[in-house]
Amino acid sequence: MASRENKNNSGLWKTAIVAVISAVIGGGVAYGGFSLANRNSGSTTDSSSLVTQKQKGSGTTQVSNVTVNANNQMTKSFNKVKDSVVSVINLQKESDSQSEDPFAGLFGDQYGSNGSSNQKSDKSGSLEEYGEGSGLIYAKQDGKAYIVTNNHVVSGSDSLQVILSNGTKMEAKLVGTDELTDLAVLSIDGSKINSTASFGNSDSINPGEPVIAIGSPLGSKYATSVTQGIVSAKSRTMPITDEQSGQETGEATVIQTDAAINPGNSGGPLVNSAGQVIGINSMKLAQSNNGVSVEGMGFAIPSNEVVEIINQLVKNGKVTRPALGVSVVDLSQISTSQQSSVLKLPDDVKSGAVIATVENGSAAAKGGLKKYDVITALGDTKVESIAQLHTALYNYKVGDQVKITYYRDGKQQTANVTLEKASTQTQAQNKSNNAG
Repeated sequence: MASRENKNNSGLWKTAIVAVISAVIGGGVAYGGFSLANRNSGSTTDSSSLVTQKQKGSGTTQVSNVTVNANNQMTKSFNKVKDSVVSVINLQKESDSQSEDPFAGLFGDQYGSNGSSNQKSDKSGSLEEYGEGSGLIYAKQDGKAYIVTNNHVVSGSDSLQVILSNGTKMEAKLVGTDELTDLAVLSIDGSKINSTASFGNSDSINPGEPVIAIGSPLGSKYATSVTQGIVSAKSRTMPITDEQSGQETGEATVIQTDAAINPGNSGGPLVNSAGQVIGINSMKLAQSNNGVSVEGMGFAIPSNEVVEIINQLVKNGKVTRPALGVSVVDLSQISTSQQSSVLKLPDDVKSGAVIATVENGSAAAKGGLKKYDVITALGDTKVESIAQLHTALYNYKVGDQVKITYYRDGKQQTANVTLEKASTQTQAQNKSNNAG
């Protein structure tokens, strides 16, 4: 009996020892797992705190006290530029509409029985917010602070305001605009400005390098928003289209980026990892030609071109460009029969810019160019369209002499033309829309 009892007790002890060992092993595995997880996460939490957390009941979840230091180079770049970015508000006078028919409004009809409008519009009402964009404070001189933005942000404005990064609203004056490059310069009182941005060399950027875009997408409510991306292409050629005629009148070389650029970002800076402004955001390609929506394609005016334009705007209030004093038509718009019978072009001449008119006393007239001459090259640059003629022409300055290659009566000829400037900014723009 005694031996059997001892035997049974021995079995119980063995069972107890196995249970204890299993518990120790199980606890060791669990502890090891926690230790590994903690080691991977960088946490300094000890085993006692883990036990305490494990014992807490439901509804007692807490926020971890582990902090992450993610202050990278682009964050530093943002902090360097953010105080120089502003929101630009375009204010326009509300049109006063008066109806001659007092009952027209009751029936929801603004037209009379004869089909003509009964309303008279007079832009003399109170100022209303027409649109918002972004801008960049880049200089502080003689008590003024200068802001670069896009021409289309301020176009048609009767008054302008800017909102600083700290929320201060200020009146702004328009210094000058350039429709061709879509740039404009504003000035504000510089007494409250403590930060200005600096421009980097856009020629030294490379595809793939990181950039950030800063601005006010959808207006000042989202001011100083930042998006990050890369330089997708260093020099992408985009067509410039005349808003009235719809005709391509030139080409712009811009930086392409996949940093998100939305309505309201226009006029804001594109910034590199050194905190330098390498471009001014100008447009976003929302749809391709076939109507398919695309994302991640934004464009910025290169900083080297921006600096050249804004310096002229501050000095002169306008940009002076060389002019030929001609109006032209793409050769592709001329019928094949007229190319042969009127222009008398050889069969191998398929493209060029046909002179439609020559202004008396202009650079073209002094150089001997005439109506129906077909320009095929400007200097060493081949000309296949109006857009290419503009782009080539604007690489020169007023006073430069340039060789023009053209066809007249089927024969190739050349003329040396000294480029002149238009007498007024309006004439310069009109000429540029036709061929400089």
